[in-house]
Amino acid sequence: METATLLNDSGIALTEANRPYDAIPLFRKALIMEPENPLLWLNLGIAQQRTGSYNEAIESFQQALAIESELADSWLLADAWLSMGLIYYETEQFELAEECYKSAISRNEQNPKAWNNLGVLYFTAGSFEEARECFEEAVCLSPHYYDALYNLRDTCRELEDYRAAAEFERALSGLTAMRGHVHPGTPEN
Repeated sequence: METATLLNDSGIALTEANRPYDAIPLFRKALIMEPENPLLWLNLGIAQQRTGSYNEAIESFQQALAIESELADSWLLADAWLSMGLIYYETEQFELAEECYKSAISRNEQNPKAWNNLGVLYFTAGSFEEARECFEEAVCLSPHYYDALYNLRDTCRELEDYRAAAEFERALSGLTAMRGHVHPGTPEN
């Protein structure tokens, strides 16, 4: 018997297997069963985002936020804001991306991806001191976070803090790069 949970789990597996087009109908079917489930809306938005259907994804994330605001589950709110920020970054709407990343952080200050993505945004804008603060926070939260270490090293180089850059280079060389990680310097979802 199909349940919303089973459909959601299958949709997640398909999205992670780079088959978001196959996942979307499953999330939609699950939403017919549980239209007030913010997790289903979030996962639908992630699948839509991966297909490049950014407007639809934003609508799905906003639906998740509207429902979730009533329940106040901060991690889900943070993930929705983080995902919207990535869309705005990718479409070069940097002010909206910044607002979204800050909203994600305000809901979950312990999210290293949100700090890293905000840092990438600041780095792109040439605000290297602000970028450094964000990358440092991401590394503090997750000391082996390869992308944040990479970005922090590059930011230190831009700030001509070569001693710190060398320290982060040593930390990077001590880590085994994860297969399939996002190219450093790119925000991630």
